[in-house]
Amino acid sequence: MTLAPEFLSIPLAHRGLHDRSAGVVENSMGAVKAAIAAGYGIEIDVQLASDNAAMVFHDDRLDRLTAQSGPIRGWASRDLGKLRLTGSDDCVPSLPEVLDAVAGQVPLLIELKDQSGGTGSAPDDLERAVADALDGYAGPVAVMSFNPHMVANLAKRAPGVVRGITTDGYAEREWPDLSSDTLHQLREVADFDNVGASFISHDCHDLAAPRVLDLKAKGVPILCWTVKSPEDEAMARKVADNITFEGYLAPFGV
Repeated sequence: MTLAPEFLSIPLAHRGLHDRSAGVVENSMGAVKAAIAAGYGIEIDVQLASDNAAMVFHDDRLDRLTAQSGPIRGWASRDLGKLRLTGSDDCVPSLPEVLDAVAGQVPLLIELKDQSGGTGSAPDDLERAVADALDGYAGPVAVMSFNPHMVANLAKRAPGVVRGITTDGYAEREWPDLSSDTLHQLREVADFDNVGASFISHDCHDLAAPRVLDLKAKGVPILCWTVKSPEDEAMARKVADNITFEGYLAPFGV
């Protein structure tokens, strides 16, 4: 499987085209609709609700983006769907709601958030929920995760969906809970072939890493996260085929 060409030609709005000062919060329906209206692709995150529904939300806790506290996994999807995002008129959307809104109009990149607490193995309830939601979806879509186990699980649940690995430089100071061996394996994207990945999305400030350049030389599409200025974009595009951006309006046709 190969990544749809739209993923290499249309900038991807990080968590939708959000602007909290204007009441448009990350991963909200407002951010999704704003990106569609502007013609941008969309990157979103998904977490699991207590009833095993896939919800579009970045954090594993509700504290930062809602008036509630505690893990999102402690709430049912019907209740999350009524839970207002702080500073917004929107509530937490489900993945099927976002898919219905996007409806193939722009490319959609879905990141599965880790459910293991450390990029390890865990029950594949989120992968199953995402696979079910994507069944029959006709637009350009791809799924990725920092956790290779989750990418492998998705391959079993939805073999026809293009998948990739979200990657990083994995400095020990930034990942203190992971062993040196695990950090090395993740840094080297050692599971790329094993999980049937078609692309990576790498930290935009670490694109000169040898393994990234090695994959690029082999023809693997390189996406990157998260570009926050035109200056950072100019640097990132020296290696990356496309960007995930926020905080400014990325140009088209670069």
